[in-house]
Amino acid sequence: MTQHASLTPERWSQFSFEQQILTIAAEMERAALRMARRDLVSVSNCYERVLRLVDLTIACANGRGRRRELLLWRDLIAALYIAPEPDPNAHSDAFRCLLYFTPTSARQIPFVTLQG
Repeated sequence: MTQHASLTPERWSQFSFEQQILTIAAEMERAALRMARRDLVSVSNCYERVLRLVDLTIACANGRGRRRELLLWRDLIAALYIAPEPDPNAHSDAFRCLLYFTPTSARQIPFVTLQG
């Protein structure tokens, strides 16, 4: 995983929480598109990047509540990452949960690849 590998918590913390969530959402959208093409290696790589960005977001999180919710959401992605087969419905559910983290990202729901 080279993308985002050099991104530091200091640099990541310069982005607003909304920008962080939208960046993570972009990786989730990439994973959904790769999943539709059955490109399993790329799906796995997308989940690795999502986990990296979520870890940075958790490291920069203000408040225990936000950190707790991010950690719970991270568990969803970790389960998708280690699953033997991609699960489009579980991905969609996790993606939707992510988008509800901020009002700005929630407005993106009609425009992204969501199953079910």
